[in-house]
Amino acid sequence: MANIFDLIGRIFISLVFLLSGYNKIFNYDNTLTWMEGFGIPGFLLWPAIVLEILLPIFIIIGYRTQMSALILGAFCIATALLFHLDFTNQMQTIALLKNFGLAGGFLFIAVNGPKEWAIDKKKKYVRL
Repeated sequence: MANIFDLIGRIFISLVFLLSGYNKIFNYDNTLTWMEGFGIPGFLLWPAIVLEILLPIFIIIGYRTQMSALILGAFCIATALLFHLDFTNQMQTIALLKNFGLAGGFLFIAVNGPKEWAIDKKKKYVRL
């Protein structure tokens, strides 16, 4: 039962990034302008989109899960510190804490791995 909850948790935490990457593609110009307003070079938008779509898929299917989780956790902390440090705006403070919470979830995934429901699952051999 714990393995199915592990998979559901991986799906839930990954959906945030899948939807974010999707929205960045279809609102590319607005996202680019927003990023550049923070002094972030626009050429970094495509790598961010790829990261937000590819790594969550890896986490869901259990392929290179721990490395993907570490990278996404670092991405959460970096984006929190770059874009959400306006403590005078309550929504930005909530976004900062949300990113830290997501980073914590990714640390749990990185430490515990994907359990049984994973492509990279270690095969158990039985000696006869």
